[in-house]
Amino acid sequence: MRLFYCCLLVFFVSSSPCLFAQSAKEKPDAALQKKLAELVKPFKGDVGVYVRHLKTGQTAAVNADTLFPTASLVKVPIMLGLFDKIERGELDYHRELVYKDSLLYPGESDLVGLFKDGSKVGLSKIAMLMITTSDNTASLWCQHLAGTGTEINKWLETNGFRHTRVNSRTPGRESARKAYGWGQTTPREMAELVVRIREGKAVSAAASERMYRNLVRIYWDGESMSQIPPYVQVASKQGAIDRSRSEVVLVNAPSGDYVFCVITKNQQDTSWTYENAGFVLLRQVSRLLWQHFEPKSDWKPAADGKKYYAE
Repeated sequence: MRLFYCCLLVFFVSSSPCLFAQSAKEKPDAALQKKLAELVKPFKGDVGVYVRHLKTGQTAAVNADTLFPTASLVKVPIMLGLFDKIERGELDYHRELVYKDSLLYPGESDLVGLFKDGSKVGLSKIAMLMITTSDNTASLWCQHLAGTGTEINKWLETNGFRHTRVNSRTPGRESARKAYGWGQTTPREMAELVVRIREGKAVSAAASERMYRNLVRIYWDGESMSQIPPYVQVASKQGAIDRSRSEVVLVNAPSGDYVFCVITKNQQDTSWTYENAGFVLLRQVSRLLWQHFEPKSDWKPAADGKKYYAE
């Protein structure tokens, strides 16, 4: 009987969703933690950061388990929900879709929003645009195809993501939407979502490969990516609303992959310029991490490079 209960305990522990708290594989990096804390201290607003070197386990964190608005980071869980439907045979990745004007996300200069009513386009292209250009019209379309936010949230819960949720157009999440907008997450969970994809463990190995290929084709590369050499592969997704700037990044660096996620909220600077405090912070954190993990690199961004970044 004692053996039975021991086995039962092992089963429940091993089958329960991971809470993504600090694991035995993580090794807090005191030097990096100090640098990171000093960097974010002057920021006028709330900041959350999570960093992990996948090979060595080095970590650093600031408010890594605090809830923040996702803004367009929500498109990562939407993508996961969509690919889960495809993997289960409920959608065809190459299915031809018909665009309707009712799908338009108003007030945005989306590529999909420029389509004429009745235009035909493949699901694969809509899924790609949702991530690569952060197309909001494409994202709403993908969320609908994924079966509403409820089904996406069910996937997140089942796979151990307790805090990351889609709020918009999701029954029962009206109060959360009022507080956080389209979605909510923590820096740690958003980083781990991308790690799960990188390791081929999100939905399926084949789905993970396709999702990762889309994540390394980001059009919006003027923040964190601008501080990493252009010849180094980077997977990323950004988000931005008036009082929040965010980015999740996984760098396939020479010393080994590292992931980080930076999210702000309640920031005083609500401007939409290159020098917005949130955008500046994203670049500063990315530069700090590249120099920390790749100390032998002498690469620096071109002095006048910002004129070529997307606006």
